[in-house]
Amino acid sequence: FTPNAVQIAQWANRHFGIGFDQLLLVERAQTPAADFRYRIFNADGGEVQQCGNGARCFAKFVYDKGLTDKTHIAVETAAGIIKPQIQPNGLVTVDMGAPRVLPDDIPFRLPADGSETAGALTHQIVWDNRQPAIAASLVSMGNPHAVLRVDDTKTAPVAEIGAALQQHPQFPERVNVGFMQLLDPTHIALRVFERGAGETLACGTGACAAVVAGMRQGWLAAGETVQVSLRGGDLFVQWHSGSHVMMTGEAVWVFDGELAA
Repeated sequence: FTPNAVQIAQWANRHFGIGFDQLLLVERAQTPAADFRYRIFNADGGEVQQCGNGARCFAKFVYDKGLTDKTHIAVETAAGIIKPQIQPNGLVTVDMGAPRVLPDDIPFRLPADGSETAGALTHQIVWDNRQPAIAASLVSMGNPHAVLRVDDTKTAPVAEIGAALQQHPQFPERVNVGFMQLLDPTHIALRVFERGAGETLACGTGACAAVVAGMRQGWLAAGETVQVSLRGGDLFVQWHSGSHVMMTGEAVWVFDGELAA
């Protein structure tokens, strides 16, 4: 069962379809190291490599539906193996793997004039010749993220800048754009404009990317668990430099349904 992009976009429509940000498919694993294979399609029908919120929902789904009796599973994605774990309190923790931060990992095209180096913590992106360049921290969590620090997420021009950056020519595979407000060294507010979906209420990989970017910049307390407040709820992210990113949050059942043949 592999729906096409037109079908997915129709189902994703919140007025005339089911309504969703991502469609997740449960498939048999193609490697002995995994229990399942996990495929993700955005609302525009495009297949993507990773979705952190989807990973938590995936783990809850396969466990609640009796597809596994394990509370700790290995799941194959296009970006590699992730390891969700259902906690006794019902929260789901996901080992999201190690972040990558070099331009080739995003991918991101450095300016041809040599004005920036691959190892820079931030990159200046000209998005509108009438506006100052934007300083972005780049992180791949299996999918590409550009993280911008803002004074207030409530008033940040998320739709305008998000749409401009996500299809910017320096990002050949497009990019998810995060707008991060520092509340204290272990707490941030975050809004994310996702490629193929627009702004969403929550983005798990975006939360992980923001915490990694914040710690690398020295804005967040290194190695501490960081509370990430999104419009759809809170996530908790932990990362020690050189290790994997761990993300914890809820996965809540909403409804069941069937697609007509």
